[in-house]
Amino acid sequence: MENLEYAPFLNDLDTSQKEAVMSLEGPLMVLAGAGSGKTRVLTYRIALLMFYGVDPFNILALTFTNKASKEMRERIERLVGPEAKNLWMGTFHSVFAKILRAEAPKIGYQPNFTIFDSDDSKSMVKSIIKEMNLDDKLYKPSVIYNRISSAKNNLITAEEYLASSELSIQDEANGRPKTADIFLEYSKRCYKSNVMDFDDLLINTYKLLKEHPDVLNKYQHQFRYVLVDEYQDTNHCQYMIIKKLVAVSRNICVVGDDSQSIYSFRGANIQNILNFANDYPEYKVVKLEQNYRSTKTIVAASGDIINHNKQKLDKTIWTSNPEGDKINVIKALTDKEEGTLVSQQIYSLTNLQGLRNEEVAILYRTNAQSRAFEEALRKINIPYKIYGGLSFYQRKEIKDLIAYLRLTVNQKDEEALKRIINYPARGIGDTTIQKVAYIANQYKVTLWDVLEKAHHFDVFGSALSKLQNFYMMICNFRDTAKTKDAYDTVEYVAKQSGILKHLHEDKTPEGISRYDNIMEMLNGVKEFCEDDTNEVDKTLDAYLQDVALLTDADKEDESEHEKVKLMTIHASKGLEFPAVFVVGLEENLFPSFMTLQSRAELEEERRLFYVAVTRAEKHLFLSYATSRFRYGNLLYCEPSRFLTEIEPKYLNTTAMFKGKTLPSKDSVFGKNEVQEKTTSRFSINPAYRSQFDTPKPPASDPNFIADDLSNLKEGCRVVHQRFGKGIVESVSRDGINSKAVINFEEGGSKTLILKFAKMKILA
Repeated sequence: MENLEYAPFLNDLDTSQKEAVMSLEGPLMVLAGAGSGKTRVLTYRIALLMFYGVDPFNILALTFTNKASKEMRERIERLVGPEAKNLWMGTFHSVFAKILRAEAPKIGYQPNFTIFDSDDSKSMVKSIIKEMNLDDKLYKPSVIYNRISSAKNNLITAEEYLASSELSIQDEANGRPKTADIFLEYSKRCYKSNVMDFDDLLINTYKLLKEHPDVLNKYQHQFRYVLVDEYQDTNHCQYMIIKKLVAVSRNICVVGDDSQSIYSFRGANIQNILNFANDYPEYKVVKLEQNYRSTKTIVAASGDIINHNKQKLDKTIWTSNPEGDKINVIKALTDKEEGTLVSQQIYSLTNLQGLRNEEVAILYRTNAQSRAFEEALRKINIPYKIYGGLSFYQRKEIKDLIAYLRLTVNQKDEEALKRIINYPARGIGDTTIQKVAYIANQYKVTLWDVLEKAHHFDVFGSALSKLQNFYMMICNFRDTAKTKDAYDTVEYVAKQSGILKHLHEDKTPEGISRYDNIMEMLNGVKEFCEDDTNEVDKTLDAYLQDVALLTDADKEDESEHEKVKLMTIHASKGLEFPAVFVVGLEENLFPSFMTLQSRAELEEERRLFYVAVTRAEKHLFLSYATSRFRYGNLLYCEPSRFLTEIEPKYLNTTAMFKGKTLPSKDSVFGKNEVQEKTTSRFSINPAYRSQFDTPKPPASDPNFIADDLSNLKEGCRVVHQRFGKGIVESVSRDGINSKAVINFEEGGSKTLILKFAKMKILA
């Protein structure tokens, strides 16, 4: 694409962004630091391809949320016109679902397959566990589902899992030897029901491309240009699909930031971006290193943090923004006081410094930490919203109506059928449903097949007419869906099924709320049908796919205005706020004690902290408590090692000490200059004097592996991961709450709960 006309909209870009946008041919990796404008680069790159005459049908752009792809499509349309509607743009799951709809018969599915969300999948797994008479405390449905999901993301089928001796040994060791059998039965039922879960959308796409060279060839030549957002978050299956699709054109552009790879628990593999150069030796790399979001202080501090990681790609983030305020550190005696101090700071920001509530976010490591902040905010009447609670589409009444719609589209969907066959109550009890299931198993047919021929069996008695009425009702819905759009069909189903009448008759506040939710869902269907970016397919089938593929970020409602936002750090990725509070910065909480077994785990925790810090534009607060209730016990906490990784010159510790300034700038967090005789409630405890000093080995060793402390005795010499060497003064055994009093050479006497203590026994 040489000697082509210069696109005027390129003037909106800085030098690095322009280079990334204009490098159109061959493999390109765009290393985009936090706040560097990566979305703009993706948007303008696609717009430039279209400006130069590339057919939008030949461009594939993969994102991680529908919201992101919708916003990008709208921006592209503003730049180059309505042809942007024809782009193949969306999440991995939505794009691959579109491909699978067209090619489903090649892998044995019908094009009208329905899509399970994680709750549907766990429900089916739970049923299988129950039917196999397994202990659901040992075989927890969520644990088994996650195991199955992880296998699929690594391209391991149920049959391959069953045949793997290595996986069998792992499951035996975990006390769950029947996992492979559950996986196999789950896969069979999904296939029989013409259902795919989220992971199936990926693994079945890979299977389609691998086993059908004609299909692979078709899409390799159709998608001449492939762009992938958040490449560091791709899993192995996604990586393999992308690699196959671009094998012919080699025109792949990946945008991402290895420093923001925080989803390994979902199967994301940071090696995908780290090894890009190995996969595409002729690649070009463009670094977006200018941060447009945050102050110089915040950018510098975030650099201090991430530079402690060894596994990373080289880049130096900088900004021309103002210096900004120092980062405020808040020290609290308890988690309750932490909530109070943070809420007071928010009150000051919003009432004295002019920020709006919605410009403030509280970020924590786990959802359970929200309680103290909720209570404190309520006490001073600051409205707030929690992200990550029960989403709209997970509410019972919504899932009930959607089950009707799923069965209307796909009569093989047995989970949907079982959910609503007797809702609202129509006299079809559990005994009748068990008879239907027994016959289906005997004849190896679906539940729907049994309903269709129910009159051939003499076991149903008075329930026969009720089964036949249900069958005819669903047939009626199916025929309606063939002639009406999604809105008219959903409205018809809601009325004729009895759901609307049932909810309308419930005049309790909960009943009224549930009825209002159904009305809101109908509003959503209306919006779907009137959305001009979806000009062709307004069918019920298309609507169900749209709902099924919503990501967590897409499910949030609009009730967030004028409210402080509370969320986990994982949920905050991709967002930005003028003021951010990162709370609970204590060892064993952040970094989590679950992630201290290897350098890789520790480095992901550090990337998570980096993500939290880089959400802030102007004001950043870091808080911790010196004691906290966890698992019903009061634990004494030490500040997170991550706090020590920020240069003291970027920190303001005044807030730690209730307005008391430190004796000198060199005594950050209290060194020898602080007088031990101080008895103020907010003075620095001498035991914490060196807590923010640079850790000394072995404390700084991320590969430190603790010993089994079950044989720990009085008089033992030990070395602690953070406190160094010490002698055990006493041990009190109380099951999981066993404790030891240890006198450390530098930190003095400390009481540690052994299940959390990270120590080696020296003698």
